[in-house]
Amino acid sequence: MNYTETALLDGGRLLPVMEEFYTLQGEGYNMGKAAYFVRVGGCDVGCAWCDSKETWNAQLFPPVPVAEVVERAAATQAKTVVVTGGEPSSYPMDVFTEALKEKGITVMVETSGAYPLTGTWDWVCLSPKKNIPPRKENYARAHELKVIIQNKGDLKWAERNAALVNADCYLYLQPEWSVADSMMETLTNYVMEHPQWRISLQAHKYMRIP
Repeated sequence: MNYTETALLDGGRLLPVMEEFYTLQGEGYNMGKAAYFVRVGGCDVGCAWCDSKETWNAQLFPPVPVAEVVERAAATQAKTVVVTGGEPSSYPMDVFTEALKEKGITVMVETSGAYPLTGTWDWVCLSPKKNIPPRKENYARAHELKVIIQNKGDLKWAERNAALVNADCYLYLQPEWSVADSMMETLTNYVMEHPQWRISLQAHKYMRIP
């Protein structure tokens, strides 16, 4: 069964949710803010350094009614939902985001932009991946560009992506976790020389929270 097929997801009324949890945003522009995270299963982008490889196989996560997820999210104090993955652009998100917004919830998404991004979003964090680069139209929707840096060569990839987003988009370089210590001096110097960029850290790992 291919869960990316809209018919099998009842037009987006069902989604293969891997997990849900209430915590603090650990990365990027919204770092430190409380939010209800909804992680969907299924991703074929295939990043070798992915820290959520258990999400890749959507078949492991039977679709659940989004109405139930919305009720759980609405019960939290923050009234903010972050949809992550997996790859959220693989799924029809209009029904889900509309239901959340009807509850007065701010909706955010973290996506590679590999596929057409559906849904109405208050904040789009675009994190491009080399294996399957973002679709052209997704660059224009990004409020935040977050590029994972594993080596110095990735800085050229970051600049190529930065040239495609709108002028108001915030630019972040984030060291890949396993090389964060060794890359920090390089990134620090780069940002001082190119101050349009900022550094993002996986603060949730330092805080030891989900």
